This record gives sequence, C-alpha cells and structure tokens, in this order.
Amino acid sequence: MKLAPDGRLAPGRYVASPNHDERPAGEAPTLLVVHSISLPPGEYGGDAIERLFTNRLDPAAHPYFREIEALRVSSHFLIRRDGELLQFVPVDRRAWHAGESRWRGRERCNDFSIGVELEGTDDAPFDARQYATLASLVAALRAPLPLRAIAAHSDIAPGRKTDPGPGFDWPRLLAELAAP
Repeated sequence: MKLAPDGRLAPGRYVASPNHDERPAGEAPTLLVVHSISLPPGEYGGDAIERLFTNRLDPAAHPYFREIEALRVSSHFLIRRDGELLQFVPVDRRAWHAGESRWRGRERCNDFSIGVELEGTDDAPFDARQYATLASLVAALRAPLPLRAIAAHSDIAPGRKTDPGPGFDWPRLLAELAAP
C-alpha cells in the first residue's frame, strides 16, 4: 500500500463520501482512531455501511435505518470482515467519524485523526484478516504522516462510545505492527 499525493491509498477501492471537510490550517493527522460498525447491528456484509457513509441509506430497508438516516458520518477507511479495505475520504481531509471527542487534553479529534472502521461489533472477535489489513494500513500511513498514537473510539469518547469493544485484541494488533 502506498499513499498517493491526493490522499488516497493505492491500491484500494475508493468510494467518495460527502461527509468531510478541510482540516484546520496546519493540522496533520497524529492519531488513528479504531472504530467498529455493522449495519444492521450485528449483521455483516451488504452495502449498508457504504450507503450510510455516502448518504444513500434507505430507511425502508431495515427498521434501524430509520433511526440513523439523518446521520452525516464517514470514516477515512473501512476494513471488511474478509480484510477488504475501502477508503471514503482522502487522509488530508477531516472525515466526520469521532463526534464529540477528546484525546490527551485535545478536543475535536476529527481535526487531527484518521478514522478506521472495522466491520464488527463491540462484543465479538474480529477476523484475522482485519488485523492484517489494519497493520498494513497503519504501516502505509506512518511513512508519510506524523501518526504518533492509535486509540479506540471508546478512548476518545468515553461514556458515549464503546467501540471497538472488548472483542478487539490490542496485543494482537501491536504484535502485527511490530512484525517485520
């Protein structure tokens, strides 16, 4: 994987989300935030996550979708259960993934972070292919970006968010990042 000058990762599938804007002047991503998502909740596969991040979610397709249809959110990346990587927002842009958040005394984590969604739930293990893709993604982003930390969504929005939850194996990710 390699980051192109336009903020897109190659190779990879890019699905443009409108849910982003400019980072504040002089702000570069120093934090990577790990999230988890499944739509409908607890179900994997399908295109509902892509539809949510591109404002095309059909509220009639599932009762839960009526509750979230007005959301305007996205992440920079999504890693599917099979390890497939999708990108929604160039890394030089501010994706709307963290919401009200704080990391090490700094508010508004979207300003200085990269958001990565893993297809999954807070209470179930993630797939080995997802860890491998996440480790490769982090390695590809660390070279051109000043990333210094990785945090859970629950770390930056405690009490409001719980993802990626206890099903996420942090020691495994750290081992994969340390592997040559």
